[in-house]
Amino acid sequence: MNVQRLREILARANKKRLLVVGDLMLDEFVWGKVGRISPEAPVPVVEVTGDSLYPGGAANVARNLREFIDDVAVIGLIGSDREGRQLRGLLADQKIDTADVIEDAGFRTIVKTRIIARNQQIVRVDREQVRSPSPEQVSSIAENVRRRLAQIDAIIFEDYGKGFLSAELIGKICTEAIAAGKIVSGDPNPRHPIDWKNMTAVTPNRTEAFLAAGIPWSDPIEPADKDEALLRTGQTLLDRWDTKLVLITLGEQGMMLFQKRNQPHYIPTKARQVFDVSGAGDTAIALFTLGLCCEATPGEAAEIANHGSAVVVGKLGTATVTHEELLASFQNDGLV
Repeated sequence: MNVQRLREILARANKKRLLVVGDLMLDEFVWGKVGRISPEAPVPVVEVTGDSLYPGGAANVARNLREFIDDVAVIGLIGSDREGRQLRGLLADQKIDTADVIEDAGFRTIVKTRIIARNQQIVRVDREQVRSPSPEQVSSIAENVRRRLAQIDAIIFEDYGKGFLSAELIGKICTEAIAAGKIVSGDPNPRHPIDWKNMTAVTPNRTEAFLAAGIPWSDPIEPADKDEALLRTGQTLLDRWDTKLVLITLGEQGMMLFQKRNQPHYIPTKARQVFDVSGAGDTAIALFTLGLCCEATPGEAAEIANHGSAVVVGKLGTATVTHEELLASFQNDGLV
């Protein structure tokens, strides 16, 4: 796909409306430098120079979409705490709709804190409460999605395994959305097995894919399109989930697209530098789904997702890719 075709696809993006449903979290980055080892234990002492807050999890998927479209909404669970207010404020600053986000006084907003020194992550501290919505909340969520359904083009389920997404909730939403002709995609989590049947697309990473397929792990083979275990895994998931598309993200190897009645399509990585993989999967599902909404072929949508992911791993922090950066990635690859 060349840049002109990419421009045609992205020209349709701004009129699209997408809804992201899943685990919301706040990503905190503490930046510093290391000058010595602690006298108390053999660990580095990080002298803090600054900190940053970003929307994380499903909120980061919405943030990636917001770079390309005006109408993005999220549904998830936050607490009535300082972190919940900070997350809602960050989303509001980016004009992401949080009207249907559930605020629960009995829930602690999920926070991931990463300590970074000299462009290296020293440690990550997770403050989380794994909890599913109550039956009343599930009914409310499903009703809120039903109310939005006529106005949206696609739904993305982002599962970080924190309990918000359940088979019941996904089933209630997905059945009606597919019947209404909407694109529905899911990003699964290996610790939270869900039957992703009848989706338009599912985008596991390699580890998640092998676990979901029940196929023993094997080390990646170069090139990836000769990796028999990977090829068997993708086909198994395509059949098991009865989904139209399975896009397996492969980290430094790129991506592999599986679709019914077609040969697997391998897309090598475009990453030139890898500083931080935080949120790369969020970018992948956001751009893949958006591409499908904009009438890209599955292969073209996967190429867009691959280029977008390559850009964000070259940045520190929970990053997004802009319209201009995506075009530049294609141009730098000689796809003019």
